[in-house]
Amino acid sequence: MDLQTLKKLVRQGEHLYLEFKLKATHPDKITKEAVAFANAEGGTILLGVDDDKNIKGLKFPEEDEFVLTKAFAEYAFPAIEYRLEKIVLENDREILAFYVPKSENIHYLLENPTQKKNGKAYIRVDDKCVKASKEVYQIMKGRKKERNIRFYFKENEKTLMKFLDENKKITVQKFVEIAKIEYTLASKTLILLTLGGVLDVIPDEVEDFFVVKPIEE
Repeated sequence: MDLQTLKKLVRQGEHLYLEFKLKATHPDKITKEAVAFANAEGGTILLGVDDDKNIKGLKFPEEDEFVLTKAFAEYAFPAIEYRLEKIVLENDREILAFYVPKSENIHYLLENPTQKKNGKAYIRVDDKCVKASKEVYQIMKGRKKERNIRFYFKENEKTLMKFLDENKKITVQKFVEIAKIEYTLASKTLILLTLGGVLDVIPDEVEDFFVVKPIEE
């Protein structure tokens, strides 16, 4: 990436595929962003750019690279895969561009190195890193496995599809209310129908939405 391309990229601002960080001061938080990219559609972390789109660069890029490389291995499980590109600025400072690909076969967790069993999944929603809900996490895990999904359209499913036909989207809690069922069953049904290709999930900071999956032509 040349300097002109970098400036054009930064002018876009942070979005689904792009995150700015000024320095590797909080490597655990940056690793969380990388985990979110890997669990979503992939993305780029530009180290040396602030939130106001100022391309300041890194005075000691080797140190920031070492800190972040170490963090990607220690705070993420499994260790984050990435490609690193270095862009030299006019003031001889550097920008580090960490390209994190979308994970096709595994899901990533952010972990505390001293408490490995407490890993948390994150995903990218617009320009933010969001903790994956229980439903999104189960869907993520299910999509990484090759298996045949079987389900039957009984009364609850018919109630669900009728609601979606009239309202276009639904939350787990709303499904609980209209079908008069327990939350656990509502959650399981929506997860199963999503893995079966009937529904799509739209993650949200507050509450996920489920919609009917468009038919591919």
